[in-house]
Amino acid sequence: MGFFSKILDKLGFDAGASKVEEMLRTPVPPRAPAGPDTSVLGAGMAPGAAKPVTAVDVVAQLEKRAAANAQKLNWRTSIVDLLKLLDIDSSLTARKELATELGCPPGLMQDSAQMNMWLHKTVLARLAANGGNVPADLLD
Repeated sequence: MGFFSKILDKLGFDAGASKVEEMLRTPVPPRAPAGPDTSVLGAGMAPGAAKPVTAVDVVAQLEKRAAANAQKLNWRTSIVDLLKLLDIDSSLTARKELATELGCPPGLMQDSAQMNMWLHKTVLARLAANGGNVPADLLD
């Protein structure tokens, strides 16, 4: 099971192995200008986009986990904290594996801070592109 599969599983996305591969290939739609229809991405998919497996309220899931966690984890800006909140390995090796799985540009993988920022944004964007309700402010 790949790291992205673990994230999907922990958040309650209904995705088998073949569906995860499709989700990884699903293009992330470009950001639209802010407006009433773009407050939550994932709900209004672009025409021709892959159908979401299931609607998942990503923020509600993560906020619930954060409230029950003794640590103060800032999942909204930190990929490490997001992974910790989901009880997934957040080591540098694990993050590099996730970055490779999600297609991180090689230049960013040489700088862990840049890779982490890219990973955080990409994970949330992939979740939104595949039916996760993620507010636009978390995707900027």
